[in-house]
Amino acid sequence: MTTGKPGTATADARGRHAVLHRWPSALGLAAAVLQLATGVERESVAIVLCVATLCYLGAAALNRPWIAWAGIAGGSAVVVGSELAGLVWWGGVGLAALALVVVGLVTHVSRPALTAQTVALLGYGCLAVAALFLAPRLGLALAGLVLVAHAAWDLLHYLRNEVVPRSLAEFCMLLDVPLGLGAVVVAVV
Repeated sequence: MTTGKPGTATADARGRHAVLHRWPSALGLAAAVLQLATGVERESVAIVLCVATLCYLGAAALNRPWIAWAGIAGGSAVVVGSELAGLVWWGGVGLAALALVVVGLVTHVSRPALTAQTVALLGYGCLAVAALFLAPRLGLALAGLVLVAHAAWDLLHYLRNEVVPRSLAEFCMLLDVPLGLGAVVVAVV
């Protein structure tokens, strides 16, 4: 026999279900907190931004939304592999993006989606790479602001439920905003 209030067990179950349903938010926030706790720098923020845009491009180029989740590991592998091969990481990301665009064109995926993701990668990516060539604090602030701006891209995809799974867009928003704002605060303080 329970001694709690009537309906408490049901409320607890609903609460657990709500938390489990928001796992992408929790995961994104945990990733942001981990990166902020271990030290945030302009290069790491730029890498997060470029890998995120590469995930979106991969999903559009292959016309498979789930590819965006796999793209996190794939994009990270591109960054590490580029550096191991003696190439700057953003050069490797650029080559991977070019390969994805070619695949998308050859397989005749949706041109509007492929074009939008390519333009987004170029815009966000160029700003992220430009941040690497600025003074460290200014570069960190720019990379942080661009990462926060990318959250608007995430929100658009979340609301439209297009190109990437909603879960990935949700994860990205909760990674981009706290990490980006945290980078700006670290740059200014």
